[in-house]
Amino acid sequence: MSDRPSPTRVVFLGGLGRSGTTLLERLLGELPGCAALGEVVHLWTRGVLADEACGCGEPFHSCPFWGKVGERAFGGWSAERAERVLALRARVDRTRRIPALTRLLAEERAGAGAWRSPAVTEELGEYVTAYRRLYEAAAEVADSPVVVDSSKHASLAFCLAAAGVDVHVVHVVRDPRAVAHSWRRRVTRPENGTAMTNWSPARTSLHWLAQNLGLELLAREGVPVTRVRYEDLLAAPARTLRRLAAVLGVQPSLDFLGDGEVSLSVAHTASGNPMRFTVGRIGLSRDDGWRAGAASRQWSLVTALTWPLMIRYDYPWRLS
Repeated sequence: MSDRPSPTRVVFLGGLGRSGTTLLERLLGELPGCAALGEVVHLWTRGVLADEACGCGEPFHSCPFWGKVGERAFGGWSAERAERVLALRARVDRTRRIPALTRLLAEERAGAGAWRSPAVTEELGEYVTAYRRLYEAAAEVADSPVVVDSSKHASLAFCLAAAGVDVHVVHVVRDPRAVAHSWRRRVTRPENGTAMTNWSPARTSLHWLAQNLGLELLAREGVPVTRVRYEDLLAAPARTLRRLAAVLGVQPSLDFLGDGEVSLSVAHTASGNPMRFTVGRIGLSRDDGWRAGAASRQWSLVTALTWPLMIRYDYPWRLS
């Protein structure tokens, strides 16, 4: 393991799924110097082990981009390595581990550095090293100094930060009532024809709270975190992207944005929402179908469970 910090800058999109992270990732991936990688946390299962399709449409092991990344990072992809990373994930990368990871992060920031700190366990170090090598290899293959990982999980963001990865978290939030409505819809994954996970409004609310509170805690520990609301992104995409480009230190070249639409190129995203396969011009419009599609009692339940953070994120209690 190298004791130097990673020269690659990692933009980590955090938040709960169905909050617009895939859209934001695709938009950031169009900026010069940014390479969108998809949900890297699922790459080991869905890419390396299951050989599901890359965003380019090719099976993972047939994709030239990921073939080069695997060769540079690990001397080639292997099931053994993927299974080892997944085993480590089960031990160190869990929401319930965030309090312990917070202590590690605090010691890392106050002490001599992540790779020299005895507080960083061997398992955490091994786990994050796999990600760091993957990020560095992807940046080299894409010839981009910035890679975008839309893994979302606050616990993984904590792992990366505690182990010294140069990470900037973009905290994506959306009205929890819209998120809860989306999690109740049946969506088919085009990679294998299976249905994506469905959650009840109550369960979605608890996960929404856990992920957003985790990212709030990460910001309190001094990790760079920039919040973006889904609603603001759709209302003013150019303004939102210019703000992010300035914060992330990349060129705000927005030629791909038009009036209410965007032109997307092929992206080598390893996993994520079905939108990762979209290429060409698409309209940018806010999905507000949840306002008519959800029962008022469901809105009331979600509001009752999430209201402290709803207020913080400027979401109104009452719907007009």
